[in-house]
Amino acid sequence: MNEQENTTEKKVSSLQSTTVLAKNKKEIYSVTGNELLGSIPLMTKKEVEAAMNEASLQQKTWAKVEVYKRAQVLHAWADELLKNKEELAVTISKEVGKGISSAQKEVDRTADLIRYTAEEGVRLHGDMMKGDAFPGGTTDKIAMIGREPLGVVLAISPFNYPVNLAASKVAPALITGNAVVFKPATQGSLSGLLMIKALLNTNLPKGVVQAVTGKGSEIGDFLVTHPKVNMISFTGGTATGQAIAEKAKMIPLVLELGGKDPAIVLEDADLDLTAKNIVGGAFSYSGQRCTAIKRVLVQEEVADALTLKIKEQIEALSIGTPEEDADITALIDEQSADFVQSLIDDALSKGASLVTGNKREENLIYPTLLDHVTADMDLAWEEPFGPVLPIIRVKNETEAVELANASEYGLQASIFTKNVEKAMKLGAELEVGSVQLNAKTERGPDHFPFIGVKNSGLGVQGVRRSIESMTRDKVFVLNF
Repeated sequence: MNEQENTTEKKVSSLQSTTVLAKNKKEIYSVTGNELLGSIPLMTKKEVEAAMNEASLQQKTWAKVEVYKRAQVLHAWADELLKNKEELAVTISKEVGKGISSAQKEVDRTADLIRYTAEEGVRLHGDMMKGDAFPGGTTDKIAMIGREPLGVVLAISPFNYPVNLAASKVAPALITGNAVVFKPATQGSLSGLLMIKALLNTNLPKGVVQAVTGKGSEIGDFLVTHPKVNMISFTGGTATGQAIAEKAKMIPLVLELGGKDPAIVLEDADLDLTAKNIVGGAFSYSGQRCTAIKRVLVQEEVADALTLKIKEQIEALSIGTPEEDADITALIDEQSADFVQSLIDDALSKGASLVTGNKREENLIYPTLLDHVTADMDLAWEEPFGPVLPIIRVKNETEAVELANASEYGLQASIFTKNVEKAMKLGAELEVGSVQLNAKTERGPDHFPFIGVKNSGLGVQGVRRSIESMTRDKVFVLNF
């Protein structure tokens, strides 16, 4: 065992509160596959059971801790993250293939999110209602409504933002008095566990947060159906989210799933602004974002001009490694690259035009732009989660809205036009959670509500909304 692997294993082991550590390990390599970063325990059901029991036990005590003291823990957590920013950023960059500057920004953003959550949490006040406000009511009754923690929150995070999207679940759960069982994606788990290590370096009581790692095929169903889980917050693929929804009965769910976010471009759009936002939205982190622009629905009158401008900006993107801080880096694994390539091949075989790209080196896909994509091509509907963008030409805005709404997904959409009144009208017709006007689709700022409809999700996130989702009303009625 080399020194780096031994160090990583010690860090991972220190996170486990269970009495018996997993005997089996999984080695975690860099996205390029040429560097062993460390290993994680492959926990058994018995070990997961112990973690669940401990979290449930410790939650009762944590819920009684004053909110301002919970907030102090979160502020200390943010401090610890920033203290270890470089180590975290390097781990994120190598483990999930993110450019080093983007990885650094993820740590900064996460610290900001945690601090904001702490401040919002101390302002979560109750309510009071008088009985005579309802017909037939009486002044002899007053309801005092408080907010109570749900209990144990199962937080399941994805690979693409292994620190930020994990903290966006853990922080709201903790500020409201919940315990957390944290299950990171396997590729991304080292980053997620370093984030939790920073949390455990505060004065958070032992056992309130439990980290569990292992194969989803072995412990996944056991986790989501465990009777001590009181709420699940999951970010990941739609198929997995749907499976969780079917299996997790009678508990609250917040699911952040896939997307096929359209950019609708009308004939009066500022094409320079539009092209810049489309390329930024489609190819940031090589398109591995649920909020990435994944199709362009453009009116015929400006399609040629827009396609040329997008092509020029794509060809200016840097391609390389995370260490080089390249715009386009290798996808998370070979299987993901195979899927992206299959979508490109299918579209080309059915008559799409290659504008630029369609070059591959193992799991590195060069940024690809396809024009004249039609509804019979898989790329028009499937979420690639990679650096490929289809141009779909439409006659008018009515056709654009119809194509946008025909998707099974409904996360976000962008509308590019100088006519704000028309944009508002079209936005109201789109079956999505958020509409961006003259800007790329993206998550955040993190205190904004973040919503997916149809197969893009269930429930609402955003700091305040996430806090509320992890609590329930408790009513005391005073009778005089």
